[in-house]
Amino acid sequence: MTSDLPSFPAANESPLDTCIRLREIAPVVEVEFPGGVPVYLALTHQAAREILAGDNKSFLRHPRHWPALHDGSIPEDWPLRSIVQGGNLGAVDGGDHRRLRGLIGTAFTPARVQAMQPRIQQIIDGLLDDVAAAGDGVDLVPTFTEALPIQVICELFGVPAEDRPRLRRWTAALVAHPTTPETAFAAQQHLLSLLHALVERKQREPGDDLISGLVAARDKDDRGDKPTADEVVGVLWVMLLAGHETTLHLLGHAIIALARDPAQLALAKSGNRWADVVEEAVRHRHPVLMVPFRFTAQDVSIAGVPIPQGNAVGVCYQACGIDPTVYGDNAGAFDLTREQNGHLGFGHGPRYCIGAGLARLESRLALASLYRRFPALTLAVHHDDIPHTSSLFTNGPLSLPVNLAIANPSDAGNP
Repeated sequence: MTSDLPSFPAANESPLDTCIRLREIAPVVEVEFPGGVPVYLALTHQAAREILAGDNKSFLRHPRHWPALHDGSIPEDWPLRSIVQGGNLGAVDGGDHRRLRGLIGTAFTPARVQAMQPRIQQIIDGLLDDVAAAGDGVDLVPTFTEALPIQVICELFGVPAEDRPRLRRWTAALVAHPTTPETAFAAQQHLLSLLHALVERKQREPGDDLISGLVAARDKDDRGDKPTADEVVGVLWVMLLAGHETTLHLLGHAIIALARDPAQLALAKSGNRWADVVEEAVRHRHPVLMVPFRFTAQDVSIAGVPIPQGNAVGVCYQACGIDPTVYGDNAGAFDLTREQNGHLGFGHGPRYCIGAGLARLESRLALASLYRRFPALTLAVHHDDIPHTSSLFTNGPLSLPVNLAIANPSDAGNP
């Protein structure tokens, strides 16, 4: 497929810069994804909110609603098929979506999240011990911002320790747009096989974890449409990617923003405003660049832009989070005193983020603990030299070398 549409991503330009440039054209712009695939991108707060509010009505998620995926227009080996056709919670609509969200609600309760706080804090403290031992120049991505959410989500699921490194490799491969079709499809199959095996194991040997809770809730359901094993795995697939990939990048973006503005860091420390830091980080540099894909169930008009039925639409969270029509001329600045004005960082409407409570708790504890242990922490490289992910979907630093400014590891002991 070829066209005169603007390319996304664009050569020699960050995806966010591309989105900001395209936003000057219109609130919604049709672009060409890798492989020559046309997709409409929503780039303003208003356009994103209208689309999210239309979920399960004018916008659907099941891939059968995208004709180009099935009529030969899109190649069979298009790497992003593994995301679009994942058979997960994000690809069901209407009654099926409500039914599966209801299943999650019976097991993934606010009480379960709050009960995890002591264990999350314990994980954080252990990781920071290792950071302190590594000393100046330590890379916080593998040692902290990545290690924390993968440990938390794996403990929530009851994933054995030996399975966790490969689980992370597979999820990273799925969201990186340079991934080859063979690698993407293989990663998807490996990940689904692991999740199926976990569900079967928890059926035989239930424990005090989320998968056991979901299986028990499913088995107690005496309705004729109770979730199948494939549907439970699809729920877990979404929660897995959303539950650690996003928190990883949220933490990275927050650390960079605070390093760039010592006044903001001082304000966070003096007022214990770590919850505000989390909210502003989600708005300022959302860990999700763009969420794939919704499909128009009918001809629609979004923020005045017509989109015909049967087209794919993506919401660019990073662009709408810094929309000057909502956040003013300083929308691109990190300011934890900012009135959030109902940011869309955790979504809106019927697909509001299931794990918002866990993400907020985990990130708040992580940032408060990091700067309590290392109050003089600084970046060891210039912020412009920090490499970022090559994903069309999630976005964050690949490495985060820092100086801890401690004389020896014992100086950074737990308070």
